[in-house]
Amino acid sequence: MSAASVERDDPGTALITGASAGIGEALAREFAAHDHDVVLVARREDRLEALAEELESEEVTATAIVMDLDRAAAAEDLHETVRARDLDVEILVNNVGVGTYGPFAESAIDAERTQLRLNVVLPVELTRLFLDEFDGGEKVLNVGSVAGFQPGPNLAGYYASKAYVNSFTEAIAEELRGRVDVTLLCPGPVDTDFQSRAGMGDSAVGSLTSNTPAAVAEAAYDGLMAGETVVVPSRAMRVVDLLGRVTPRPIVRRIAKVVNGDR
Repeated sequence: MSAASVERDDPGTALITGASAGIGEALAREFAAHDHDVVLVARREDRLEALAEELESEEVTATAIVMDLDRAAAAEDLHETVRARDLDVEILVNNVGVGTYGPFAESAIDAERTQLRLNVVLPVELTRLFLDEFDGGEKVLNVGSVAGFQPGPNLAGYYASKAYVNSFTEAIAEELRGRVDVTLLCPGPVDTDFQSRAGMGDSAVGSLTSNTPAAVAEAAYDGLMAGETVVVPSRAMRVVDLLGRVTPRPIVRRIAKVVNGDR
């Protein structure tokens, strides 16, 4: 048996939600680059199938599951689909997420529900379901945000949803220590289409500092494999996090309101 085949024996299959674009796509490429088979989940069939085909050419198995995760039964449906296809998932990556932008009092209630469903309910349910399948040594990567460490006027629901993910992930990381490695990824602004999809228009978010999906994915993978509990990929965002922890909360709220407003 060659050294290459030994390396491919058991790198672990990674399931990645929201894998058709942005950080999710970059994570899929990062795992595949390290010889992991991947299960790609998203609702955009054309992009998902194209990515799976591309990754297959790199000699990993890439399984595309086209599914709209914005449904009450999505977590159970995805879990059952994985079981029905006899896919042995050893790394769960909860990446999919959306944001609503603007004053909360003017927001659409359906958009707020979708945000909660995708950002909070789905990762909690998927994590709980897959933990029943894990018997030790598996990994969970949850994509939170530096935004989750503070309140965010004009992105109130989004910041709050990431606060939940951040807290939840750190808590279960401690509960599962020694059995399952759980890592929280906290990027700041990233060069994706998140802002346009959130309707953020000329918001100043990301105007001073931003990161690439590939850099975020690389930091996330390295941190996950090293067993780190919290990964903040950007040095600038680590400084922002530190300042947010020592600055009086009224000032933090006002600064966030200005940053989340127009340029």
